[in-house]
Amino acid sequence: MSNNFRNWPILTALTLATVPILLMYAYLFLDTFTNKEPGALIPNSFTLEHWHFLVEDIEGKGSIWVVTLNTFIFAGSVMLMVLSVSSTAGYALSRLNIPFRKEFLVGVLMLHAFPSITLIISIFLILQMLGLYNTLIGVIIIMTSLQLPLGIWIMKGFYDSVPWEIEMAGLQDGASRFTVWYRLVLPQVRPGMVALGVFSFLAGWSEYILPTVLAPANDVQVLSGYLASLIADDQHFDFNLFKSVGLFYAIPVIILYLFFQDRLMNIYGGGTKG
Repeated sequence: MSNNFRNWPILTALTLATVPILLMYAYLFLDTFTNKEPGALIPNSFTLEHWHFLVEDIEGKGSIWVVTLNTFIFAGSVMLMVLSVSSTAGYALSRLNIPFRKEFLVGVLMLHAFPSITLIISIFLILQMLGLYNTLIGVIIIMTSLQLPLGIWIMKGFYDSVPWEIEMAGLQDGASRFTVWYRLVLPQVRPGMVALGVFSFLAGWSEYILPTVLAPANDVQVLSGYLASLIADDQHFDFNLFKSVGLFYAIPVIILYLFFQDRLMNIYGGGTKG
């Protein structure tokens, strides 16, 4: 009881900070399904016309479903590539006696801290030379390389928490190093992989600068660029349409959070303690 009483200022502050955000999203949701007079706060009619982009293409824009598919391909590919490389590289850095391992880890962390926008011109020139400019695969490769440093660092930390005894027992029973890693060690770091996968997917889903600069064509456009193009169109700007597309853009993120919230909140609960 006393602990709850001591915590009430923190709970009150969090509530006061959260309520305006919830009200904002509630109003956004209501606004996408209603009409109201200019300057009015209370809607006067229900409508679905703000969602017409789901059944017919907006003039001068690509299909929202093609754009959504591109976004899922982009974010999903980044997630899979980051998980694949980070889960193996993190294990190697944690368990193998690699020369200059400490210096390499410092360099990996510095690469993640380096602003990607400062490299955009050199990345643009390299993709042009490789013939990957204006392609999804080019942006996927660049985005993955920018996410890998943090992914490797995170996975190394999770591997460090797995006791050596688990691997030694498997090796003494005659299992190969790969079998020990795949069947014994990898399940122990599953919470870390779930967290890294979610964060990598969200990083790809919300990325705007790289797809816009490196893949500006309509046939490879992603949702962040599609949403920004609605603002840039001064002659046909529709604020209600913009809010509807924004809500459509946020729905997969909300679903992802609801599905993985328990695993993310218990991120350290799945492995064996060393």
